[in-house]
Amino acid sequence: MSSIELSNKENNPAAVSSEAFPWLGLLALAMTGFICIMTETIPAGLLPQISRGLQISEAMAGQLVTVYAIGSLVAAIPVAIVTGGWRRRPLLLLAIAGFLVFNSITAFSSSYPVTLAARLFAGISAGVLWGMIGGYALRMVPSKLSGRGMAVAMVGTPIALAIGVPAGTFLGSLMGWRSVFGIMSALTVILIAWVLWKIPDYPGQSSDKKISVYGVLTTPGVIPILFVVLAWMTAHNILYTYIAPFLAANGLGGSVGTALAFFGFAALAGIWVTGMLIDRWLRKLVLISLAAFAVIAIVLGYSSNHSHTIYLMVTVWGLTFGGAATLLQTALARASGESKVDMVMPINTTVWNLAIAAGGTVGGVLLDKLGTGSFSWTLFILLFLALIIAWRAKKHAFPPK
Repeated sequence: MSSIELSNKENNPAAVSSEAFPWLGLLALAMTGFICIMTETIPAGLLPQISRGLQISEAMAGQLVTVYAIGSLVAAIPVAIVTGGWRRRPLLLLAIAGFLVFNSITAFSSSYPVTLAARLFAGISAGVLWGMIGGYALRMVPSKLSGRGMAVAMVGTPIALAIGVPAGTFLGSLMGWRSVFGIMSALTVILIAWVLWKIPDYPGQSSDKKISVYGVLTTPGVIPILFVVLAWMTAHNILYTYIAPFLAANGLGGSVGTALAFFGFAALAGIWVTGMLIDRWLRKLVLISLAAFAVIAIVLGYSSNHSHTIYLMVTVWGLTFGGAATLLQTALARASGESKVDMVMPINTTVWNLAIAAGGTVGGVLLDKLGTGSFSWTLFILLFLALIIAWRAKKHAFPPK
């Protein structure tokens, strides 16, 4: 029996003996991811209201998203090192409570510097949580269902993107942007109660078994997977961040909401398919997703003013993206091994946020210098490199079985 399974047995023997699938516990993790994504992205849909409310420019209001990402980026690995020996549920609850505190401050603050600081610390909370969700999900399910458990735990992300953010933007237009952050705080209170009810506690790493960042990065298979994360997510964020100017350049400037709805609901379908097949087809799903996205990139480059083709490609793009986080985190967990999962997930969080920043930066330069027509081949090059790495890394990173 593995060390994690043994820990499960010691802390929750009934769950292990019956091998019952812990739906309610995993859905609590999914709600955690939902609140992370909502807290991160909702200001983007409320920039005019936030700008008027804090008496700042929309560009300054946009920095509320930027500092959140910075908090997630810089905190994930250092916090994981410092808290590696902590018991897992108290740490999980502390990070979730961060959202309650800092979203509440955002809801009531009339000071831009105070709001900016609250967003920074909310991002730090998110960095901690993203580093924990994957490892927690793997501890809660039998090893033969690890992929399905990860898929359920990650479903909060596409739900937030497909439903939560548009709903939050709509509510903000009706009730004001502060009310949206107040609702997020109320949801966090519910989540805390849910975690106390259905999430088991697990011990942290003992001091004599702590793993260094170097020890994780030198584990066979980890670096290739992280490269795929960086290339795939950079490509995705170039297109996702600048989808509005891309659609406008193709005669669909007024259809951004429609296109994102196609993307979001397809992403939900993608994570459902991933959950059904990941425990048998992880390698195939990664290769198919990367290859399909590469083809989409080329087709989009030749789809000027062909609205039906663009909608179809956006839908397939959402389908390939929906399971990406589940596939890559599961691959990392399997490659790193159970003893290193609590460190490899924060590293993944850091690389993921680097990709978000890279996508925004590279996409902005391409848009200013070359226009949206340059997106197609840039995406294709990144995805082709990721596909080659994933194809070749079949021994440790993406094994056939």
